[in-house]
Amino acid sequence: MSKAETKNSTMNMGLWALSLVLVAGGIYGNVYFGGESLLYRVLGLLAVAIVAGLVALQTVEGTAFWLLLKGARTEIRKVVWPTRQETMQTSLLVLAVVVVVGFILWGLDTLLGWSASQFIG
Repeated sequence: MSKAETKNSTMNMGLWALSLVLVAGGIYGNVYFGGESLLYRVLGLLAVAIVAGLVALQTVEGTAFWLLLKGARTEIRKVVWPTRQETMQTSLLVLAVVVVVGFILWGLDTLLGWSASQFIG
């Protein structure tokens, strides 16, 4: 490993450690200030979570995750969504198939139950 890779790896681990310390501090603070108003504790936890998230985004994995989210947003814009009519037709078709299969299974269950009762006596 070169010096640059070692320094980058050390910095990455330090950022993850800082992020975990922030989360642990937020949890400890929530317990320590348990007698305070719930609103203040929730706002404090949100602030700590945002800061910890921003610190985690500075890591290699956090940067990769952010790029994944941006790529997913780009891809979801390319999706051709069905119209309301297509959605209704597909939903009704699925409902009809479920009802038909339900009747088939009910009939098969009834037939097998009747035949078992004839066999057993």
